[in-house]
Amino acid sequence: MPRPREFQISLSDTPYYHCISRCVRRAFLCGEDKQTHQSYEHRRQWVEDKLLFLPQVFAIEVCAYAVMSNHTHFVLHVNEQQALNWNTTEVLTRWHKVFKGTLLTQKYQSLAENERDTLSQSELLAIEQTTVIYRKRLMDISWFMRVLNESIARQANKEDNCTGRFWEGRFKCQALLDESALLACMAYVDLNPVRAKMATTPETSSYTSIKQRIKHIIQNQQQPSTLKPFVGNPRKDIPNGIPFELNEYIELVEVTGRCIREDKAGHIDNNLPSILTRLNIEPESWLIMTKQFTKVFHGAVGNEQVLQNFSENLQLKRRPNLSSCRRLLA
Repeated sequence: MPRPREFQISLSDTPYYHCISRCVRRAFLCGEDKQTHQSYEHRRQWVEDKLLFLPQVFAIEVCAYAVMSNHTHFVLHVNEQQALNWNTTEVLTRWHKVFKGTLLTQKYQSLAENERDTLSQSELLAIEQTTVIYRKRLMDISWFMRVLNESIARQANKEDNCTGRFWEGRFKCQALLDESALLACMAYVDLNPVRAKMATTPETSSYTSIKQRIKHIIQNQQQPSTLKPFVGNPRKDIPNGIPFELNEYIELVEVTGRCIREDKAGHIDNNLPSILTRLNIEPESWLIMTKQFTKVFHGAVGNEQVLQNFSENLQLKRRPNLSSCRRLLA
């Protein structure tokens, strides 16, 4: 039985989460239907555009993504501190980018800053209470996925002149509890099109974060502003970002992609990036995780200690994935 989101997300344990959404009946509603040969390829662009727009609204950043023919993979980072630092105006401005809000919040936003003193105390109190609710929603992964998936479903149903579900009822969510889990999941997501034989290389895999990152490096010599940046190795006063070197991550994805190919299955290049050594991940375990991440892990992912803390904080009776985490992440 699916668990409520409150038992899957614990920001005190980790801000990183892997989310998966599937089309109904796993049909090819975002790519090309293999039976009818009808193409829905343009809808993948809808998903990518909406996904990269939403961090302008939510305190949630995109670390990695892959928009496939019948499902999507996202690795998201919840920036709780960013949301807590927003003032009332910032919260309402962001909320009104995707929702109408209330008559009071609209009135508040329409007034100049020096005119807001004309509002009564009861109106200001109501606005403040509403802001508290909106702030929580703007750092809530469920609301992020709701806005994303609902808008795509409405566009698709309008195009097909029909009603009904486009996505399965719930999206899957995995907590990524440490750097090893985060790195393995991001590589797994970025290599999805290569594994599915939809692309031959990471830089040619359309609608993926790895292609976006490589494209920006080639064109602008900088990281895309729509994705959470790589900021280098962990150190004191590290800036907000993914704690790895971007060039090492790209090299790691490239090497892993070669290992996944049928003609080189099970063989890993001897000249491995040092990042695996730093994280104490065995090459064989790394290959298993990046090929079968969602098969070997069915819940929160991380080493045994952080998994124990996560389970205690959410008052879980058992630790999910314990044997797989011991085997692959110990």
